[in-house]
Amino acid sequence: MTTVADDGDLIARYQSGDEHAAAELVRRHTAPLARFLAIQGAPEDELEDLVQDAFFRAFRGLRGFRGGASFRTWLLAIGSNLLKDRRRRWKKQMLVELTPDVPDRSGDPAGEAEAGWTAERLGAEIARLPRLQREVFLLRAQQGQDYGAIAQGLGISEGSARVHFHHAVKRLKEAVR
Repeated sequence: MTTVADDGDLIARYQSGDEHAAAELVRRHTAPLARFLAIQGAPEDELEDLVQDAFFRAFRGLRGFRGGASFRTWLLAIGSNLLKDRRRRWKKQMLVELTPDVPDRSGDPAGEAEAGWTAERLGAEIARLPRLQREVFLLRAQQGQDYGAIAQGLGISEGSARVHFHHAVKRLKEAVR
């Protein structure tokens, strides 16, 4: 019977030279990080690079990881900061798409069309939320983090995390009505 090591154990093993521990951390957290960045509005063609860069920064900065928040919360904060930096850089570049791909949505059942439209509207509204509301909402709703972990990861109080989540949910509900 094998026991599953927690993230803290894996970090300690990696810092002692165990590359398999690093691989396990990457395996555990790649999909949640990618989902988090995608919902934050990361372009699909940049997602893999953003995830790799976030892990690179995390492993490079592990000595600074205090363990106050979970490794995942810390990693998501790194990914979010990386995405903000990239957005600033992307705004400075002018891209002209020569052959836009327009998906053919003909033949979809009305229910799927309505669900797709609502999902698009919800995704757009999530992107319009103020930064802290968006991050708290995604950490809570998508990642299942508790308010204490969210507060530690974002450097805010637990009460502030609750208020940001409440306001985000209220705004999103109004947007999809």
